[in-house]
Amino acid sequence: MRRKALASFTLLAALGGCHKQAAPAPQAQEIPAAPAAAPAHSGPDLSQKGKSIPDVEIKNAEGAPAKLSDLKGKPLLVNLWATWCVPCIKELPTLDALAARDGAKLQVVVVNEDLEGPRVVGPFLQKRPLKTLKPWMDTNNALMIPFKTASLPTTILFDANGKEVWRVSRDMDWTSKEAAALLAQAG
Repeated sequence: MRRKALASFTLLAALGGCHKQAAPAPQAQEIPAAPAAAPAHSGPDLSQKGKSIPDVEIKNAEGAPAKLSDLKGKPLLVNLWATWCVPCIKELPTLDALAARDGAKLQVVVVNEDLEGPRVVGPFLQKRPLKTLKPWMDTNNALMIPFKTASLPTTILFDANGKEVWRVSRDMDWTSKEAAALLAQAG
């Protein structure tokens, strides 16, 4: 008897999952008011200003263990990106152009956050080659926690002493006048 009931229940459960019935209406509940929309181009985030570059080991452009904290001496612009992130892809060419133009006075490092690392980044860059930049890899997302960011792209400017100046958590044209004004803050 128990076996027959279990078989009936299994059949009903299976049939219940096959139809395309609309989901039940959600229960009424109080929903907090949405925050006001941020301006399309809000200013840089200064909440982490003065903090040091995290001393976290990732892979440099050659695939060797390295730390961004070792890149002191001139301002450093760090961009966190991923191959699946449309805004990241949009801004990569402008970061590459910035590195080519201002590389003598500004270090630009793009750090890929794809968990599959070179396996997905290699084919991606074959289709969209960068002339100047060679991506670093952070396959464990080790920078995202100390950088206190959960969104991509995120770009952080550090001064020559390795102290954060500002960060931008959106895509940007890094060859624009807006970017030049922000980068002038590097000192």
